[in-house]
Amino acid sequence: MGERWRVAVDRGVCIGSGLCAGTAPERFRLDAARQSHPVEPETEAADDVLAAAESCPVEAIAITGAGSGEAVFPPEE
Repeated sequence: MGERWRVAVDRGVCIGSGLCAGTAPERFRLDAARQSHPVEPETEAADDVLAAAESCPVEAIAITGAGSGEAVFPPEE
């Protein structure tokens, strides 16, 4: 089994641009209030999930290692 990630969207920061859902439609959805949420809060590590997080104009998407809690995105500086 490969690496697993926890994916979270800060709904207080999300502006509903829809870039995440457009980049990874199987991974993110917008609700009636145009707020993003991950389809599954824990998932296999995947390029489309990372690309969606990177495309968010306000960095509302956080990805951490499911087992370690280590930041994947945004990277710790």
